[in-house]
Amino acid sequence: MTENYSINFNPLKRRKSNIQYIILHYTGMKKESEAIERLCNVKSKVSSHYFIKNSGQVLTLVPDIYEAWHAGKSSWKNLKSLNKNSIGIEINNPGHDFGYKKFNLKQILSLKKLLKYLIKKYNIKKKNILGHSDIAPYRKKDPGEKFPWKDLYKNNLCYDHNLNKKDIKKFRKIKLNFSEEKKFLINLYKIGYSRINIRQLNKNKIPLVKAFQRRYRQELVDGKIDKECFLISKNLKTFL
Repeated sequence: MTENYSINFNPLKRRKSNIQYIILHYTGMKKESEAIERLCNVKSKVSSHYFIKNSGQVLTLVPDIYEAWHAGKSSWKNLKSLNKNSIGIEINNPGHDFGYKKFNLKQILSLKKLLKYLIKKYNIKKKNILGHSDIAPYRKKDPGEKFPWKDLYKNNLCYDHNLNKKDIKKFRKIKLNFSEEKKFLINLYKIGYSRINIRQLNKNKIPLVKAFQRRYRQELVDGKIDKECFLISKNLKTFL
C-alpha cells in the first residue's frame, strides 16, 4: 500500500471497536487522477480510507483510526451517518454517468487482500461489508450491478443469499400482491435497509428496490418487486 494522504477527515481519533463496517464505492469520475485529486482536495469535503487504482495499487488516503468522509447522508440498521463506524474503500471506475464498466481482475484481487486484512484486524462481520447504494439508496448507485459481490461471497468476504440461481430465476417478473410487497419491504428493513413509510410506498420503493437488486439480483435492475426478489429477501433474512 502507498500513502497518499487526504486532509479531509475528522482529526479526533476513534476507538478500534467503533469500526464495524466497510463501505465499498466506485469513484464515478472520468479519470483516475481526477478522482484521487478530488478525494484529497480540501474544497471537495470528501475522502476515503483506501483507493484502488486500475493497476491494482492500493493508496492509503486516510488512516483507519480517523473518520473519513465517504458515506455522507446514510443509514443502516439503527445507525445514521456511517462515517463514524466504517472504513471507506474507493475503487476506480467511471460509474453509471461516464461509461460504467466491469472492475478489472487486478482491482478485485487487491480488494480481496485488503478486505481479508481489515476483517481480521477489526473483527468485522461479513454482513457488515456493504455497498454505498445499500446505505444511501436514494442518492447512490455504487458500486453497482457490475461489482462482483458473488465472487466476494465465495471467498467468505461478504454476505449473500445461498439460493440456486437457476431455481429462483423462474420466479422472475412474477408480480406480488400488496401484502407480499409489504412483507418484502419488511424483510429489507430487517436486513438493514431504510424503512419505507407504507403510505409513500409508490413514491419511495423504486430506488430502494434497485439498490437491493444491484446487490442481490444484478441481471435485472428494474425497481420492480417480483417473486424472485421476495424469495431472495426471505432467504437473506433467515441468516441474520
